Amino acid sequence: MQGRTHLQSETRHHRVSIQAGTVLWLLGPTSAGKTTLATRVVADLRTAGIPAILFDGDEVRGFFGTQLGFGPESRLQVVSILAHLANKAAEAGLHVVVAALTAGEDARAYVRKNVINLTTGYVACSIQGCAERDPKGLYGKAMRGEIDTLIGYNSTYRPPANPDFILDTELYSLDELAARVVATYTRIDGRA
Repeated sequence: MQGRTHLQSETRHHRVSIQAGTVLWLLGPTSAGKTTLATRVVADLRTAGIPAILFDGDEVRGFFGTQLGFGPESRLQVVSILAHLANKAAEAGLHVVVAALTAGEDARAYVRKNVINLTTGYVACSIQGCAERDPKGLYGKAMRGEIDTLIGYNSTYRPPANPDFILDTELYSLDELAARVVATYTRIDGRA
């Protein structure tokens, strides 16, 4: 009886590791198009029959309300929560897309060290392009001096050193970028 239970545990563990999903971490400056691209990629993956889920940094921050500020510790806490959620979903076999600023090198190092089956995508857009989009009005507030924590305006947003993808939202359309990402995942999932 004990041997049988042990074999069943090994079988379950083996099945989980074979079916583990992936994590695509999209990072870039505010208003670069991370959430827009992530939402589209997840929708297209699901249309292709590939189980996918999106975790967005702004949603996590919104869940905690005023408990999380915009200093380095709070930003790292948001990243650690996203990493935890992404790992749990990937372990369950989902393909995960995370959309998050991930501006600090400490946050990027945390993601590289702690996220399973990780692919990084830098959503590139000039700060001028981001400021022109500005769907949340954050660049406008920073320009008027109403906020002083906007990375990219109040401090420099440094592109990541070696992302797996560079997804330039000024050079390519949403359709082109989403198709590029989805094609990679359909190959991974054996559907191409």
